[in-house]
Amino acid sequence: MTFFITSACITERAADCVEVCPVDCITLGDDQFLIDPNTCIDCGACETVCPVEAIYYEDDVPAEERAYILKAKEYFGVA
Repeated sequence: MTFFITSACITERAADCVEVCPVDCITLGDDQFLIDPNTCIDCGACETVCPVEAIYYEDDVPAEERAYILKAKEYFGVA
């Protein structure tokens, strides 16, 4: 399991999550920050600093935001 960034991040550019990530797994994609599920160590540091509360543990992503799981997986080439 990993963390995923949802739609609230699309207009957010604070990058607090990038700064606190101990494994540098957060990248700015085409329109939002994305977490590489191959690299994420599930520490949760990013979730606690997100100013727009866009980051969720995979099992906690709201149903209406689940497309963002696929978006990140496709971006990083995860099956």
